[in-house]
Amino acid sequence: MHREPLSPRAPRSRIGHDEPMAYFYCLKHNTVEGDEGCKASDRLGPYESEAEASRALDTAHEKSKAWDEDPKWNDDAPPAGSPE
Repeated sequence: MHREPLSPRAPRSRIGHDEPMAYFYCLKHNTVEGDEGCKASDRLGPYESEAEASRALDTAHEKSKAWDEDPKWNDDAPPAGSPE
């Protein structure tokens, strides 16, 4: 995966100064947060950018829909080789 170099003003993680900051989508406040935000059970992420985090609900919906339509993960479908 290609990563853009960090700009001198890019936010940094509170843990490692060389690591980029992670972004999260807060389900409680419907906002994008940095490392220090609401508790983990109220957030989706981490994401590499604010833009990705802002699309968290759309991404979750898209993945859920894809899994619902995937025959390998569809519990409603009869087992392969069995009569319907």
